[in-house]
Formats: sequence, C-alpha cells, structure tokens
Amino acid sequence: MSHNTFGHVWKVTTWGESHGPAIGCVIDGTPPGIALSEQDIQVYLDQRRPGQSKYTTARQEPDQVKILSGVFEGKTTGTPIHLQIQNVDARSKDYSDIAENYRPGHADYTYDAKYGFRDYRGGGRSSARETAMRVAAGAIARKILSDDISIRGALVQIGPNKINRDNWDWSQTSENPFWSPDAESVAVWSDHLDELRKSGSSTGAVIEVVASGVPVGLGAPIYGKLDTDLAAGMMSINAVKGVEMGNGFEAASLTGEDNADEMRLDEDGNAIFLSNNAGGVLGGISSGQDIVVRFAVKPTSSILTPRKTITRSGEETEVSTRGRHDPCVGIRAVPVGEAMMACILADHLLLHRAQCG
Repeated sequence: MSHNTFGHVWKVTTWGESHGPAIGCVIDGTPPGIALSEQDIQVYLDQRRPGQSKYTTARQEPDQVKILSGVFEGKTTGTPIHLQIQNVDARSKDYSDIAENYRPGHADYTYDAKYGFRDYRGGGRSSARETAMRVAAGAIARKILSDDISIRGALVQIGPNKINRDNWDWSQTSENPFWSPDAESVAVWSDHLDELRKSGSSTGAVIEVVASGVPVGLGAPIYGKLDTDLAAGMMSINAVKGVEMGNGFEAASLTGEDNADEMRLDEDGNAIFLSNNAGGVLGGISSGQDIVVRFAVKPTSSILTPRKTITRSGEETEVSTRGRHDPCVGIRAVPVGEAMMACILADHLLLHRAQCG
C-alpha cells in the first residue's frame, strides 16, 4: 500500500492498524535543538482520546505516546522522530459477524477490489484510529511554528443545527464536549445526539480551523499553493467529504465588490486588510491574515439500522454494524483538523525558509 506519507521537506509517515498491536509515525525533517517531551505531545492526544463522553466511542484507549528516536536530552536531534502508541482496547470479535459483508459507506468494497484483501476489524488501515498519529505529529509541528502562530478549531454545525456566529467565544470550546464556540448550541446538539445515539444512528458535522499569526509569504503559486496543501490535508482526514477556505462556496453568490478584500495602510505604513473573504491565502500564498478552513464530515457509517449490501462472494444481503462507534465523528475531528493545519503550515514554513531565507 502506497501513499502513507505527506509533506515536502517536513514529512510524516504513519503506520499501523486499528486492531493491530500498535500505531505510530516517523517524522523526518524536524530542525535540531527544539525542546520536546512526551508530555508536549500527550496534551494534544488527550484532546482527541476516545471514551471521554457519551457522544464519542466507548473504546478506552489511553493513547500514551512514546518517543523512540530523534530526541536526546530533551531536544530534537534533527534525525527522524519515531512515535508509537499501543492499542490496548481493541475488540476484534465485535466485527467477526461482518467479516464477509461490505459495510455501506466504508472502504470495505474498494479496499477488497484494489488489494484483494481487507482488514475487517474496524477498517484496519482505513480506520480513524490512524488520526491519533496525525495529532501527535501536529504537536511537533506546533513546536516548529512556535507560540507566534496559534491554531484553534471549533465545531460549527452538527447535523442541521448550526451555531449562532454572533455568540462566538473561543473560550467556550474547552467548556463543553462539542468544541462549540456558541454556548447556546450545546443543549440543542446534546438533545439531537441523544436521539441518534439511542436509535443507533449517526450524523455529520462541520469543523472550522483558524490559524492566527501566520506570516506573509507561505506557499507558492501554481503547484505549491498553501491552500492546495491545506485542502488536501483536510480532505485526507477520515470521513471528510468537503473543504472550503474563507467564504468558500458562498463566494459564488457574491459580487466582485463584496468579495474583494480591500487594503489600507496602518499608522506604521504596513498593509492591512479590511476583510478576510479569501481566508488568509491569495494566489496560493499566505497574506498574513487569519487562515480559515472549514471541512464537512459525513455521518458515521457504522450504524445499527440494517442497510442493503453484498458479500465478498457476490450475494445480496443486509448488514448492521455493532460495536463501539461515534454517533458523530466530527466531535473528535476537531483536534485532528488542528493538527493537519499545524503540519501543513510547519512544512510550508520550512519550505519558505529554504527558498527565501
């Protein structure tokens, strides 16, 4: 299986399966001399960790990360950093009754058609369990970016229920289990998910990730666009079916006058923008404004309601997926989206330094 690596000069390769003994990643290209400990990584893994509320999967994984190489006396050495997490709560028997059935909405059929085999235990390599290593890599990426750049994510929609943007308060994202910046949305989302959870169904969500403090100049025109890599990074997250930046698809309904980000000079003669419809990227290059990315996550495909499908041997049947699943995978996708933003920005920051000094 190819394509387990992303990045240009700062590269991340992930490995492992959902129900294997462990998952991990190897990170190549980290500059030497950066202070790094396991706790620096663990704090972000704890945000993504399953089993923290009734609205996420009940699988109990401590996700304790181990640094196996690339760090000496508390600092990066410039050599590959190898991270590993043990899987401790896999229940492969939960999937034994669907070993021969393709689950609608999953990668079962396409994997089997391409490779001639599949790991039916939670999806194997295609499982969202892999994203734990992206979060771990993202913690190191934040170290490269330094505190000058902040990255924050929030859930802005669950099912048909959107937040009220007039109530946006970043501090609220750490005060509720949904990463919602709108305190009033919490009760609505709770009721909606309770109904779905009890019925064994699921729903989708929209996540917004904002990076502040990004300098002007990251990215390159044509094939090295910053927004191209951001879109690809977000789209590579499990269950993501749509990505937009700035106004996104809403830009299609605007006029040129409305969509233009007008410019002026501040008191020191520096360029400032009067709006941020472009989402912080112009011509593939960061403008110095907040980079704003949103991505849509489909409903969890593993549901109790029987769905029509076929078997590996070519018979028509129905399947319902039991086990431990998120009624809304978008909840735990917030720290994953933050991590991918950090990884892409770190890669482009190092690329920029290499070309422009």
